[in-house]
Amino acid sequence: MNNTFLYIITVLIWGSTWIAINYQLGNVAPEASIVYRFALAAVILFTYCKVAGLRLQFSLRHHLQFFIFGLTLFSFNYYFLYSAQQHINSALTCIAFSMIMFFNVFNARIWYGTKITRQVYVGGILGLFGIVTLFWPQISDSQLGAETLLGLGLCLTGTVVASTGNMISMRNQKQKLPLLPAMAWGMAYGASAMAVVFILQGKSFSFDYTFSYVISLLYLAVFGSVIAFASYLTLLNRIGAHKASYASIMFPAVAVIISTIVEGFAWTTYTMVGLLFILAGNLVVLTRSKKPITPIDKLDEDISNTELLNINKPKLETQRL
Repeated sequence: MNNTFLYIITVLIWGSTWIAINYQLGNVAPEASIVYRFALAAVILFTYCKVAGLRLQFSLRHHLQFFIFGLTLFSFNYYFLYSAQQHINSALTCIAFSMIMFFNVFNARIWYGTKITRQVYVGGILGLFGIVTLFWPQISDSQLGAETLLGLGLCLTGTVVASTGNMISMRNQKQKLPLLPAMAWGMAYGASAMAVVFILQGKSFSFDYTFSYVISLLYLAVFGSVIAFASYLTLLNRIGAHKASYASIMFPAVAVIISTIVEGFAWTTYTMVGLLFILAGNLVVLTRSKKPITPIDKLDEDISNTELLNINKPKLETQRL
């Protein structure tokens, strides 16, 4: 699929999952909802892979990669983020998670030696400033105490864990491991690990059979997990983690627009300025930069042409003789 299409799909789906997550909160523990979401997504992926004839058998070493992949991207990252929201508001959580772009830039440099252009840094800073501006009314109401620091610490931990999962996914794809089977195994391992943690905490599983909970669970499993992760992880491999992860900065912008339509959200000056900065950052990050021809490049080209003429000159003189 086209990279632009994959990017739009990722942003639209993950920018709207907050509605479904709101319906997940209440009677069922967040950890249990995570287990249900990724277990169902794993079943869907395994079924698709089986029908499509995709490879599902892998070596023990590959299964170890899938296990770590699942823990970092489909399990503990969500656990830390859900835990963080018990101590800080959603605005601070959103801002902290948006730091994944910078963690991805740092990790891609360490893991794969990826060279990051100046426009990525500029775009990322613009986007982060836009998010802070967008949520400034909520941020200004927050008090920087021990509770807030704990929440931010948990959220940043979850972000680092998710960034590590991004790097592992890129490694899987560089090793030519098929994405969908890798996701299926990763989600199965992630859901299983979260179930073990939930049981060790002495909690018991429950389920909400209301229409809103079931529909939101299906949306999160099919769209928020299978389709969105497949699109995003494909982008990671194609355009790099530093660019693909800018989608995380676009999520709040989409959420605000959807909230305006669904809930009648009233825009303020902070909303408009914040969205403008986010969109500007998106434009800067994703626009292809044309490398200008510098005087040094021109000099090198002239030298190369001169050397080529000097090499061919004797041959021409020989032919004349």
